[in-house]
Amino acid sequence: TLLLFGPPGVGKGTQGQILGAIPNLFHLATGDMFRNLDKSSEIGIECTKFSSKGKLVPDELTIRLWQQHMNMLIKTKAYVPETDVLILDGLPRSIEQVKLTENHLSVKKIIHLVCSDIEEVVGRMKKRAIEQNRADDADEKVIRKRFEVYEKESHPILKMFDPHLISEIDCLESPSEVLNSILNEIIPIITHIQNIKKS
Repeated sequence: TLLLFGPPGVGKGTQGQILGAIPNLFHLATGDMFRNLDKSSEIGIECTKFSSKGKLVPDELTIRLWQQHMNMLIKTKAYVPETDVLILDGLPRSIEQVKLTENHLSVKKIIHLVCSDIEEVVGRMKKRAIEQNRADDADEKVIRKRFEVYEKESHPILKMFDPHLISEIDCLESPSEVLNSILNEIIPIITHIQNIKKS
């Protein structure tokens, strides 16, 4: 597994979608997983109670939903663990989630998209809310709450991983420059993983 990591609005989803178009790379954005949830289902009602206020969905509920989703992807052969490298975007996002997923994931690289200008990212997210009709990005108070939650609950998990696994990339560069930096970091790892899988 490769992790795309960073605060809201730094371009994890944009980069993940491009990477996911590369053969044998499978991108899973947990934000999309939540947004595509049936809001009227039991798990959908539970999740919406938290996400609509900018809060993180509780860890056990998130991991239950993620496992259910992964099982469905494997069953439909959309994701083939024997040949595909999983790119996770948005999970794990708390210390407890790292613990709950450590038996399921073998993390080979963390791409940490860092941001030196929060105001630039807030502006991006408000623009994205209009373009993509994303209600979770429309309210600036909710956006700023998500940044607070990220700093308090998500950022500390980096300390749980070997520093050698973490590569920092400036999210304020152009999308093509960010992509180029990510590819430089992950191509040697992907090549190595696929050689192991072939043998």
